[in-house]
Amino acid sequence: MLENFDPASIADEPLRAIVLPLMNEVERLSGEVKELKEDVQRLRDENRRLKGEQGTPVIRAVSQPPALSSEQERQVPRSHRKRVKHGQLTVDRQEIPGLRMHAVGADFHDPDR
Repeated sequence: MLENFDPASIADEPLRAIVLPLMNEVERLSGEVKELKEDVQRLRDENRRLKGEQGTPVIRAVSQPPALSSEQERQVPRSHRKRVKHGQLTVDRQEIPGLRMHAVGADFHDPDR
């Protein structure tokens, strides 16, 4: 309220003697009013809680969320190398596609033969 007020700037000594205790009393009463308001709000919240209602919500300061963006990672060009599925395949047998008689069964007979 009067943070920038300097009581030494009052030239009249009896007036300064009256103003200083009054300012101290105003500051003490302001602090007491603040404490009483907090106490009243706490009691109101307690009454609401006992009635099954919700008290006054605690509102926290808004803070910036952490940067979770991967924009910088996406902008970094990476070289693409196509990898081989099978490095080196060695041919160890030769198979001719056709009809396998043992897989078909013994009772099958080919009309073209």
